[in-house]
Amino acid sequence: MSRLGEVLERVAAAIAKRRGADPATSWSARLLADRTLAARKVAEEAMEMALAAGLDDRPAVIAESADLIYHWLALLAGAGVTLDEVAAALEAREGRSGIEEKASRPG
Repeated sequence: MSRLGEVLERVAAAIAKRRGADPATSWSARLLADRTLAARKVAEEAMEMALAAGLDDRPAVIAESADLIYHWLALLAGAGVTLDEVAAALEAREGRSGIEEKASRPG
């Protein structure tokens, strides 16, 4: 497994341990308890990362990517979606062009 894969697993496990914790004392618990907040944070961090990339600000791209991934993991956990389910969706798309894959989606 890549280093990123190992870190994702550890962070996802740490977030899962916060389920049921006091949202007043744990940011992860707050995100798990409020999926709308988690979704807004994912959108915010994605925008910040994209802006940093557009400005060629490498340190900010790295930092904002870490923020984005953390909030994405919290949103997944809050939605009851596992990393294995996301991996399966990615695997199903392997070997297909993005244009072909997108055209095959319903609606």
